[in-house]
Amino acid sequence: MTMVAILTGAGISTDSGIPDYRGPNGLWRRDPEAERLVTYGPYMSDPEIRRRSWRMRLDGPVLTARPNAAHLAIAAYEKTGNALRVITQNVDGLHQAAGLPARKVYELHGSARSVVCTACHARSSMAEALERVKAGETDPPCLVCGGILKSATVMFGERLDPDVLGQALAVAKAAEVFLVVGSSLHVEPAASLAGIAAEGGARLIIVNAEPTPYDPLADEIVREPIGTALPALLDRLR
Repeated sequence: MTMVAILTGAGISTDSGIPDYRGPNGLWRRDPEAERLVTYGPYMSDPEIRRRSWRMRLDGPVLTARPNAAHLAIAAYEKTGNALRVITQNVDGLHQAAGLPARKVYELHGSARSVVCTACHARSSMAEALERVKAGETDPPCLVCGGILKSATVMFGERLDPDVLGQALAVAKAAEVFLVVGSSLHVEPAASLAGIAAEGGARLIIVNAEPTPYDPLADEIVREPIGTALPALLDRLR
């Protein structure tokens, strides 16, 4: 049985209404200041940044987004009994929502569906926190200790969870086929997983609208829309 690993980036979720960050119409290009809302230093030191961050979360599409054809195709591939692991740079939880078992998804950048206290590390749901924002708490504190809450994502300026990264590295090294789907492969250390897989002998396939730094290592490059290209590619891999 062929071991398939898939690294997914923001591009896989654009069909679900979640904008990417670095593409031609990406969030950072449209609003460079938005990056400060997800940068740890400014977030922790500036209450106004936190208030703006909570408004962004409240107005954002993540909690209402639904899996699209690409997410569903990956989950369907796994259900046929094929050996599959997904490493994702996304924080939207759409792989799990599509039916992929959580134990087979490695969320490098955490999850936007939960919040964590920066002081006592207590966790709760993002939905509950946003209900408090709707009720008038512009910067809701932790209900356990009163500390600053943030989404359970890895902000700019924070380290990735070493356990999750270690598991992702092991998957990349073990993969016989390594797909990159909707990632610019500019953010490290996630991007380096493509190189690690290729060096380990995996067949590297990149499905992305724009060129990536790892294209020279790829055995196959697909520039077609992800929502149609990925289901067809997974059907071929079956």
